[in-house]
Amino acid sequence: MYDLRPTALDDLGLIAALREQIAQYQSSGVSFTLDVPDQLPELSAAVEVACYRIIQEALTNVVRHSLARSCTIQIALNGVLILEITDDGTRLTAACRPGVGFSSMRERAEELGGSCVIESIPASGTRVYAQLPR
Repeated sequence: MYDLRPTALDDLGLIAALREQIAQYQSSGVSFTLDVPDQLPELSAAVEVACYRIIQEALTNVVRHSLARSCTIQIALNGVLILEITDDGTRLTAACRPGVGFSSMRERAEELGGSCVIESIPASGTRVYAQLPR
């Protein structure tokens, strides 16, 4: 199940699939903003799945654990595909033990030769920052 390609990626494409994912969380009370380029280059199936799953896990964490009011999802290109998911919720503390979700986000990025960092934002909130090869 870990590696299965979500049918939404084939049916809708990456950006529309992410919008659909965000729409599923609208009742959570968190305000989501998706900031993406007008057009993404063609990405490999593995990169699309990793991008979708990393964002999906980050959004799940925001809704379940962060007590956030807002969350921004940004996708950018700078030689690599950059994902940045930030929220204004509670910060990670020293007592916070990374769970399966944190590990899976890192593993997905690293399997493709990329990286993923999950960290507290100085003022408040959490940031997931991933770089994936194009």
